[in-house]
Amino acid sequence: MRAALLPDRGVIKVAGDGARGFLHGLFTADIEQLAPGAARFSALLTPQGKIIADFFVTEAPARDGGGFFLDVPRALCAIMVARLNMYKLRANVVVEDLSATLGVLAAWDGSGATKQGLSFSDPRLSALGLRVMLPPHLVATAAAELGATLVDAADYEAHRIALGVPQGGLDFSYGDAFPHETDMDQLGGVDFAKGCYVGQEVVSRMEHRGTARTRTVPVRYDGTAPAAGTSVTAGERQIGTFGSSADGRAVALLRLDRVSDAMAQGESLAAGGVAIHLVKPDWARFAFPGEAKATE
Repeated sequence: MRAALLPDRGVIKVAGDGARGFLHGLFTADIEQLAPGAARFSALLTPQGKIIADFFVTEAPARDGGGFFLDVPRALCAIMVARLNMYKLRANVVVEDLSATLGVLAAWDGSGATKQGLSFSDPRLSALGLRVMLPPHLVATAAAELGATLVDAADYEAHRIALGVPQGGLDFSYGDAFPHETDMDQLGGVDFAKGCYVGQEVVSRMEHRGTARTRTVPVRYDGTAPAAGTSVTAGERQIGTFGSSADGRAVALLRLDRVSDAMAQGESLAAGGVAIHLVKPDWARFAFPGEAKATE
């Protein structure tokens, strides 16, 4: 098993008698049914349905003081705290940024348990392993309890990229992408049965009409990786953007209808002069270019 402290992650706590209902009415995931020990992959959206931030939500046991803890991109913690405080009005909740005292450890390629901090299985994919919110000085202790070797965060990034799972800020831009475009609908980040939340109408409409033409998808490449942000082209046409990469694998944000057109015309895809090829992951249920329909 391997483990890495993720320096780009922060932690926000939301507590109070009204916290559960407050978060349930804002987030894309079902918080009403969340219990200690489990987690939800979720997002806070604009009223237009675009992602302000995506994150994980877990609940602390009552014996540990309770409350909901959000594993959030560190760069977005201040934005999230401000937005949650804007929405709380008279709700009996307290929102705190705990990033100065808590970090996030990821552990994968094995199984184990630790008594340090708040731990939960990554709700997106089992292959992504375990995540633990804890004070950084307890990382070595937690890794020892897990039976894990501590490695660099870049190793975790390579693992994520190999699985084709997108990362906000690298593979798509916050404030400019819908949940379907970032595969949140494929990775358990949207509950389509829970009812209203901010941006719900737009997301529901995209789901029922099947109008998500842009997707973040895994790709492979040979040789030196193009820089993140490089345009992906088919012939002279831009069809997307190259994202994060490692060891011959990458994630790209592509217009799949334009990829289909390129394939029909026998055109290859490239980013910065480097040929790239789509790789359909096991978790994807939407139709890839060249397929007749989505996998049921």
